[in-house]
Amino acid sequence: MKSRKWDYFILILSWLIAVTFIFAGVGKIINPEKFAVDIDNYRMLPYLFVTITAVVLPWLEVLCGLVLIFGKWKKGAALILLALSFIFFVAISSAMIRGLDISCGCFAVSSEAIKIGYTRLVEDVILFGAILLIYLKILRTPH
Repeated sequence: MKSRKWDYFILILSWLIAVTFIFAGVGKIINPEKFAVDIDNYRMLPYLFVTITAVVLPWLEVLCGLVLIFGKWKKGAALILLALSFIFFVAISSAMIRGLDISCGCFAVSSEAIKIGYTRLVEDVILFGAILLIYLKILRTPH
C-alpha cells in the first residue's frame, strides 16, 4: 500500500512539474524578445547565444513538460528538466554574487516579473529535488 501511495505522489508531482514548465515556456514563447532581454541581463552569454536560447529554451520547456505527462521518453524529459533547473540555479546564484538587480525571467516576462533572490534559489532547489525524485522513480520503474 505504501508503494501505491508513493506512486500516486510521484504521478501528481510529475504533473505539477510538467504544468509548471509548460506554463513557464508558453509565457516566453509569446514574448521571445522580452525573454531575450531577461537572458541578456544575466551577462553570461554572447548575444548570438542569447537569441538562440530565447527561441529554443521555451519550446524545450513545453516539450519536456508535455512528454513528462504524455510521452514515451519521460526519462529523457526528466533528465533535461533536471539539467535546466541546475542551470537556472547557477545563473541566479551567479547574478546574485555579482550584485545584479534583475528579474529572473523564469515565468513572467514583463515588468511585474519576480526579481532574483534567495527565494528564487530556494524554489530552484525544491524544483531540482522534485525533478530528481521523478527521475529516480522513472529509473526504478521496469519498462
